[in-house]
Amino acid sequence: MVDITWEAPFCAEGASCYRIGVDAEGNSYIAVAGQEAAYLTDSAEALRQLIRDIKAGKADHLLDT
Repeated sequence: MVDITWEAPFCAEGASCYRIGVDAEGNSYIAVAGQEAAYLTDSAEALRQLIRDIKAGKADHLLDT
């Protein structure tokens, strides 16, 4: 089991809240708050770019559920 240090949740205008985390090896993680066991992991820069694209409206189709 990976030991992830999670930041406080980031909640946008909608109901979705996300958390960003990091492990001792510097890997970055992103998860829906409350569902941290089902996370995505990648480099910190890749996750930053994902967040920038979502904020720019380039990935709205990923948020439709």
